[in-house]
Amino acid sequence: MDSTDIRILSVGTALPGPPIDNARLAERFGMPVVWQQWMETYVGTRSRHFCRDLDTGEVRYTLTDLAESAGRRALDAADLTGAEVDAVVMSTASPDALMPATVNMVADRLGIDDVPTYQLQSGCTGAVQAMEVAGRMLRTGDCRTVLVLGADSSAKHLDVTMDIRDVPPEVQINGLLFGDGAGAAVLSTLPAEAAPVLLGVFTRLIGRNRAPGQTVEWFSWGDRATADRRMPVTEDFKAVEESAPKMAIEALDDLLGRVSWTRSQVDYLLPPQLSAKMTARIVEALGLPAADPVSRVAEIGNTGNAIPFFQLEELMPRFAPGERAVGVSVEASKWIKAGYAVEVP
Repeated sequence: MDSTDIRILSVGTALPGPPIDNARLAERFGMPVVWQQWMETYVGTRSRHFCRDLDTGEVRYTLTDLAESAGRRALDAADLTGAEVDAVVMSTASPDALMPATVNMVADRLGIDDVPTYQLQSGCTGAVQAMEVAGRMLRTGDCRTVLVLGADSSAKHLDVTMDIRDVPPEVQINGLLFGDGAGAAVLSTLPAEAAPVLLGVFTRLIGRNRAPGQTVEWFSWGDRATADRRMPVTEDFKAVEESAPKMAIEALDDLLGRVSWTRSQVDYLLPPQLSAKMTARIVEALGLPAADPVSRVAEIGNTGNAIPFFQLEELMPRFAPGERAVGVSVEASKWIKAGYAVEVP
């Protein structure tokens, strides 16, 4: 390890409110018992957290609120203040507004100013993209410490007054799979011998000539007249089921080649968090016999850009010197694969 190594000094996460289990969703939206049974059998996600109150529709937490909480926890854990951050990179598919950028609202609350800030618009691979951008900035020597954020709120698309029994399955599935959350990590080239080192970060778009697997609309004032003819969020879950395991295997092979590790040398696997059942399928397909899977999807759902931070937070207390972990991510929007490796020196 040398001075150009990028170290993960700390991780912080935030969830809004209490968990919402499948029984609560079924009760709230008047779904039959068979719907809940299908959810538990074929999706496997038991609960998730929402920024929006299910009874009143009130938004109780903004994305800025969640990202601020996660960022503050990460900074506190690294024993740093906002004034010691050299840059901020945030990824999200659900910003509070198109302008001002949510990253700048979060930076302001954390006391961060007069530094470069970047907001990446992406889905589940966005956090890896943010880490890759932060890593490139750190390797130039212009920055020594970067705060990386990833956050999403799928509940901003949730209308608690609607009768979801009349909603197409490709829209219903989004209310089942996704939960709201935020995560943050402090990446630095400062000396920190016990801190894990981030290696081999990459993302690749592989969606040429392929229809998007997921679409999230944005309706402007001028779109209002026709917006009701379009669903705000749709997902081709069958296409995701077919493509995600293959993309995950490709991402893992690419990542292992970059860091020159074999499958038997991996101690922990941070797999894609699409749904609990899908995650289990992907873990089996990746073929890492010695690796312990680190997954949070069953209890918090697919938290989009926050996923890797929840996994890293779970990993860090158990991560011992000499151990290695790999993170794999796939995104259906326009089909992106990504990966990163972490090692404790």
